[in-house]
Amino acid sequence: MTKRTLILLCALSIPFYGGGYGAAQDDNSRIKVSVVLVQLNVAVTDGKGNYVSGLRPEDFSISEDKIAERASTFEEGNEAPRRLLDAAAPGGQAAPQETSKGPEIVKKSTGDPLKSPELWGSGANVFILFDTSNYMYRGFVFAQDSIADFIRSLEGVSKVALYSYSRDLSRVAALTPDRAQVLRGVRNTVAGDDAALYNSLLLTVKDAARLTGKKAIVVFSNGPDNASLVPPEDVAELAQSTGTIIYMISTQQAEAEPISTAVFERMSKVTGGKAYFSKSWRDEKQAFSSIRDDLAHLYTLSYYPQPNPNRGWRTITVKLVGKNLQKYHIRTRDGYRLLQQTQPSSDMLSSNGSDSSTP
Repeated sequence: MTKRTLILLCALSIPFYGGGYGAAQDDNSRIKVSVVLVQLNVAVTDGKGNYVSGLRPEDFSISEDKIAERASTFEEGNEAPRRLLDAAAPGGQAAPQETSKGPEIVKKSTGDPLKSPELWGSGANVFILFDTSNYMYRGFVFAQDSIADFIRSLEGVSKVALYSYSRDLSRVAALTPDRAQVLRGVRNTVAGDDAALYNSLLLTVKDAARLTGKKAIVVFSNGPDNASLVPPEDVAELAQSTGTIIYMISTQQAEAEPISTAVFERMSKVTGGKAYFSKSWRDEKQAFSSIRDDLAHLYTLSYYPQPNPNRGWRTITVKLVGKNLQKYHIRTRDGYRLLQQTQPSSDMLSSNGSDSSTP
């Protein structure tokens, strides 16, 4: 049986969710998504890559398919969300705004997790996807150490999950606030078979898609994908449409493969994340620290979409308002799909582990 035939045989729809999305099945070949609330995680940096803090809701302009949108909630870093619009009132009433000191530049992290800022507050979830394929035979213990240090530093995140992958996905530790449980899972991982990264990442994104609020997936990969059935474009689009940020950490071995390098960079960029290519095990720890720093400085904005006849891909544009802010750079996802055509079902892809239930 060819790979194409297998894909056709298992072609079922993948439900799309987002922060506050609801999905209803239209027919056997399509999933129609009714968007209630769109959530954006936005990083703002200066020309040197330092984070810009202290921005206000009115400093951001949001449009969807060139239709102006009005932010409903706003938060920075680990702040509690601020409700900006009372949707229950006719026309909406703006909530009182707190005064701001204006934008401030936050220097890059020193790499010491103990000196890093507090992370997202309650409701944030981080999935770690660890490459345990045969690419990992060299330096496996060093990778475990880097991941363990990263998990210990995530004290501000409400829940963490550890998944590993080779040919199959293994849900080593389901989403939990218990760091000790996740750390035990790290030490129990072993290196094994071929690498089906995109299959496994699709399953991880689907698990994250069922959750509301902030969610991110941190992928550690030591080599290219050589066993997946699904293309990386499908994974990236599902992550975009569900508001899931993907961060990629790869070693020098993966960077030496041009196709993987381009895919990793593209996938992380379109979801609002970043890709890191580590030349040493020391660089890996710095990459994990940089991701933690990035998560700590994200602005989170949400909005209820204005009426829009477009039933397919909707393009999101976020800009900074004001001449003094034009020098800064914005990084966030660039859209989501409202109506998805048939794709291979992630339920048909192989997975195993101690917990295969919905987190």
